[in-house]
Amino acid sequence: MTGPGTAPVPPSKGGRWIRHWDPENETFWKETGEKVARRNLFFSVLSEHIGFSIWTLWSVLVLFMGPEYGLTPADKFMLTSMVTLVGAVVRVPYTFAVAIFGGRNWTIISASLLLVPTVAAFAVMEPGTSFATFLLVGLLAGIGGGNFASSMTNINAFFPLRKKGWALGLNAGGGNIGVPVIQLAALAIIGASGGPRVLLGIYIPLIVVAAVLAALFMDNIENVKNDTGAAKDAARDPDTWIMSFLYIGTFGSFIGYSFAFGQVLTNQFGRTPLEAAYVTFIGPLLGSLIRPLGGWMADKYGGARITLWNYVGMGAATAVLISASMEKSLALFTVAFVVLFVLTGIGNGSTFKMIPGIFQNKALAKGLKGEAAAAHGRRLSGASMGLIGAVGALGGVGINLAFRQSFLSYGSGTGAFVAFLAFYAVCFLVTWAVYLRRTAPRVPVTTATSEAEPQLSYARV
Repeated sequence: MTGPGTAPVPPSKGGRWIRHWDPENETFWKETGEKVARRNLFFSVLSEHIGFSIWTLWSVLVLFMGPEYGLTPADKFMLTSMVTLVGAVVRVPYTFAVAIFGGRNWTIISASLLLVPTVAAFAVMEPGTSFATFLLVGLLAGIGGGNFASSMTNINAFFPLRKKGWALGLNAGGGNIGVPVIQLAALAIIGASGGPRVLLGIYIPLIVVAAVLAALFMDNIENVKNDTGAAKDAARDPDTWIMSFLYIGTFGSFIGYSFAFGQVLTNQFGRTPLEAAYVTFIGPLLGSLIRPLGGWMADKYGGARITLWNYVGMGAATAVLISASMEKSLALFTVAFVVLFVLTGIGNGSTFKMIPGIFQNKALAKGLKGEAAAAHGRRLSGASMGLIGAVGALGGVGINLAFRQSFLSYGSGTGAFVAFLAFYAVCFLVTWAVYLRRTAPRVPVTTATSEAEPQLSYARV
């Protein structure tokens, strides 16, 4: 049995099962844990990155689908909405798959599953294919959205609480960047007069590489066991659903706008697919790159504070979008949309930092200390992340459906942006009322407990 101040021999790079894992122990972390955690983080990001690319594949493919495909703008918004929906729903089982199969093992499986929607799209992507067939194949691509949930749950277990904001932000940001990467690849292929099958042909071998590298270099943590009780406890906790609501505002916006941006430019401003592709990647790229910064800022200043003021910025950017949309100013519209993407990235990082802090705070309030408190926090935060990620992704469905209805009713996206502005205002109020209105801990603690184990104020989650 390994002592509390010693570091066990790290597992082989072949990566099987780690029996002892205590990242909160500083000696263990410095001598063994950090190196192993960073290695798993890197290859987790690679697999999640490709998963995001496949999930958002149809936001790119619809740009290739000209009049010869026989699809209306409403058809395309419906198609991307349903892909987003599947990606949201599968996040729940993907979260718990880590505990059943192990983080390494499930990464191999989930990466390999991405071959199914990619090969299917390669087979049907041509004029004359029915909308129903496109919709069915598009639904398969939704499984790419599940990789985020399993990856975040897995990485959450590897890092200590003080590093979670940075680690989860980097993990999610590296995954999110799969959105602009596939858009850039599409831009290059469209510019070279290539077809959609060229894009799909590039990703098929990349999926195989990601699965093989996960098998070679990742690890499973043995004490991350299947715990259906954690899922039930997380589902009963009101903070899970409050954070789900706030994550709709940040990640739901990011993924929804990623799917819709190109279509808004082509339908409202008359841009060609190539002209749209030149700018659609910029917002998701910056939003992905800045997500780790949002996590770092949350580590330093408190996730709730960063989230609160981030919603102010998102509301202001949306107000500019409404004005630009009404004035038909493409330049102002594009700049404001990119700024909004950046703010969704910051908010994604800060909200996900809040999750482990909230449950760690609750563990301390229960009187738990040290590793017992850390283990309780990891158990519930890991379980809640799947639910929060799933509900948050549903925001992307709402955004695409709102755009669809706005274009059907008004011929532009202005009506949708007004609805989004109202929603961000509600998110601001919820963040303030629940996590910042009271600066003292929500559960009183004794002086002795406070001296032995510092309490986390909810203003600092």
